[in-house]
Amino acid sequence: LDSFTGCDTLDPRFSRITVVVHGDEQVLEQIEKQVSKLVDVRDIRELKPEESVYRELALIKVKVSAEKRQDVIAITNIFRANIIDVGQESLIVEITGNQSKVDACINLLSNYEILELARTGIAGLGRGTGNVVYLEDYCSIV
Repeated sequence: LDSFTGCDTLDPRFSRITVVVHGDEQVLEQIEKQVSKLVDVRDIRELKPEESVYRELALIKVKVSAEKRQDVIAITNIFRANIIDVGQESLIVEITGNQSKVDACINLLSNYEILELARTGIAGLGRGTGNVVYLEDYCSIV
């Protein structure tokens, strides 16, 4: 299990859970079978990388002196991240993007002292309208 995120959908009776796992075809098939057995599961969709959009959010608190603050700001600018809090000896950086972008930013900021790190996990949606699940189809089931 690499990542697990969940939230409400447009219909508050339903939640969307995104599970990111890695493994061979047999392992992934077994995970799908086990999840589909759960009573409350209504639908399972594989989000293929070439047909989907993925994003993650991370908040990174970096200990940084006034002299080094501009260096950290320069790194955040490279990644189009935002400084969302400034303290006497720290900054909080907010970054969103794919997992490799978030990892790369964290890697560069690790040259400074990272005091705290919070990551949301990956959220994803399929591109276009072809794989949209219409919740009305499940209303008679609930």
